[in-house]
Parts: sequence; C-alpha cells; structure tokens
Amino acid sequence: MQLTMPGRGEWKEGEMMHRHTISLGRLFGIPLELDLSWFLIFALMTWMLAVGYYPVEFTGWPQVEYWLVGAATALMLFVSVVLHELGHSIVAQRYQIVVRRITLMVFGGVSDIATEPPSAGAEFWMAIAGPAVSFALAGILTLLRPAFTSIPPLLALVTYLAYINAILGLFNLIPGFPLDGGRVFRAIIWSATKNLRRATLIAANVGRFIAFGFILIGVWQALTGNLINGIWIAFIGWFLESAAVGQIQQQMLTGLLQGHKVREAMSTQFATVPAEETLQQLVDNKILAGGGRSFVVQEAGEPVGFLTIHQVREVPREQWGQTSARERMMPLSKTHSITPEEGMMEAMKEMDSDGVNQLPVMLEGRMLGLLSRESIITYLRNAQELGY
Repeated sequence: MQLTMPGRGEWKEGEMMHRHTISLGRLFGIPLELDLSWFLIFALMTWMLAVGYYPVEFTGWPQVEYWLVGAATALMLFVSVVLHELGHSIVAQRYQIVVRRITLMVFGGVSDIATEPPSAGAEFWMAIAGPAVSFALAGILTLLRPAFTSIPPLLALVTYLAYINAILGLFNLIPGFPLDGGRVFRAIIWSATKNLRRATLIAANVGRFIAFGFILIGVWQALTGNLINGIWIAFIGWFLESAAVGQIQQQMLTGLLQGHKVREAMSTQFATVPAEETLQQLVDNKILAGGGRSFVVQEAGEPVGFLTIHQVREVPREQWGQTSARERMMPLSKTHSITPEEGMMEAMKEMDSDGVNQLPVMLEGRMLGLLSRESIITYLRNAQELGY
C-alpha cells in the first residue's frame, strides 16, 4: 500500500505523528520505522499459524516447532511487506519524490510519500511496483521449494510465504483507492481526463464502494459463524473507507484553496521571544500561561529563528533554566519560506513536503508573517460563513 500522508510535525519533520514508532534504521536512504501496533499483529499471526495453520498442514511436529516456524513466518511476512513498500519508494525516488519513511503497522506497511506524483505515468509505475515485487517474491519462493523438500519446517515456511506474497500482490491490485490497484485506476483516469482532482474523486468514490463491500462481507461472515475472519475483513473495509474519505476531503480542500494567495490567510501577529530568554522563562510565561506553541526568536529586534514546544521538550527539564532560546531555535536561514503571492495550495504542499505545520512568509529578506494550517482553515471557515 502506498499512501500520501500530510506531515503533522511542527518545525521538525513528522516527529509529532511518529511518537509511537521505533526506528529500525534506513534502507536506500529511507527511514524504516516500526509502529507499536505491529507487535499486536505479529503476536496474533504467530498464534494463528502455530495453532490453526501449521498443525493442520504439517502433522507430527513437536509443539515448540509449530510456534518457532509460526514466529519465523510472521517475521518474514513483514520482510516481504518492507520489500513491497520499497518497490513503491524506489520508483518514487526515481521521479525525484521525497519518501519520508516506511512504517510497518497493524495493516502491513505504509510508504509516506511527501507529494503527489508529477504525472499519470509516474503514478502508474509507482503504484504497480509494489505488487510487482510481491509477485516476484512469490515466483522466486515457489522456485526454491524443491530445495527444501527434505527440511519440512523450511519447506512449510517457503510454501506459505510464496502463497501469502501472491495474495498480497492480488489484494493490492483491487481497484479500491488508496490500494495500489486504486492508484493504477486513478492513473488511467488521470491520463484520460488530464485532471488529477477529478481522477482522485472518481477513484476514491470507487474505493468507498469497494470498502463497503468488504464491510458487508465481514459482517455476513461474522454472523454466519466465522467471527474472527469476519471482524478482520470488516475492519479492513473500515480502514479503506476512512482512507478514501480522507482523499475526497483533501481534494475538496484543494478546490477551496485554488486561486487564493498566502497573503490572504497569513498572520502578521505572531508570538516572539528574545534570543537570550531561557527555556524555563518561556515555559512559565508563554507556554503554560499564554498557551503558545511556536515562537519567532528575535535578536536586536530582528527575527533570527523559530522555536517550538517540541524543541523545548527535547531538552531535559533540569536544563531549561540554563538553555537559551538561541541554543534551541531553528535558524531562519535554514528554514524553508514562502512569499505572500504564492498560492495557498502550493504552500500547503510545501508544508506536507517539509513535514511542518507552518511556514514563515518572507519578501526581500524581511519576515512579513506566518502561514499555518490553522490559519488556512480559519480563513476558509470565515470565507464560507460570509459567502465570500
């Protein structure tokens, strides 16, 4: 599965959204993270394989062997998921698209891709790459099966992984956005209509229809005695429906933002803090007492950087009294900025690409204000209420 997910950090990329993940390092320069929900599905899959699948398909093993092979299979399945997501991500990188991270989670894996593909062709190849990797793995593992006929546990492991990779590839080709098949479908519509927004809305609504089908099948199975599988299928349907609705809302937001400039929503009133002020003073006087979360750091009356509550939280509390805002700020020179005449939609895309919630508005080296997601939403709400 390949998802484009909006950044929800403050000035640092994605930190706020990924507090419940464990870093596993990097692959091809892409951060690999493990969501804590993965442990739940790992334990559940190990149990299902050790108790329900392997004892039926391969009789006569010691009980401990079923559990060991079950755990190894569950682990290797997630290796397969990582390779599937790498397929998406490596193709995305070929199109100069930033891949923020790959996250393993309860539903398998998600490639966090910063921006929409630049063309229908790019969308097609990015989407099809994941299933192609899964089918390739299924084929390779099938060819390897004869080599393990004398080692039943390894034969069982390779057989199951070949089967599940084929299923993973087929499932992701279902034309329900945002599954890979839905993205292939969107690419085809995009190519035909030359309109990404229209293609997304069509693909997302088809995705909702398919998601409701999953939910109905899951409920029917649960009511006819297959409770566990029914609940799982319905849960997948709910997840797909939620993701499709999110894409529809994103496209509606895109339509609302079209034609609007940054200067219309930017705030010229922003909280400031002297560069020499300590973090303890900032917390006591402006965060706890004033409710502020982000600040422009000033030196000699000029803005020199930005400081957020997240950056404060990274410093041990006992050091707040000895640490100045200057020491923890992100220098203005290292911060991506926008101009007042830039389009709001383009600014939102830049926020998503950088994984931030706000951007400084600059003109000829002078800071004119701040544009935040919150200020954009407030502007749109007020404009709608006034019929503007």
